[in-house]
Amino acid sequence: MPRLPRIRGRELLRALRRIGFEVLRIKGSHHFMRHPDGRSTVVPVHSGEVIGPGLLTIILNDVELTVDDLDL
Repeated sequence: MPRLPRIRGRELLRALRRIGFEVLRIKGSHHFMRHPDGRSTVVPVHSGEVIGPGLLTIILNDVELTVDDLDL
């Protein structure tokens, strides 16, 4: 398994938007995103903090994507 990239929440939001996800709502620092086909996830956006590898794996599983699909 390839090593997961170290990315921030804003970078992940940008990558998911390019794929077609839209922000449904924001509650605090959590951005709720949904794709037109029904896939959805929550991305935490904390300034200066990197999304950990465990959380990134969970988010990628939620949206049924791989790291290569994000095109970072």
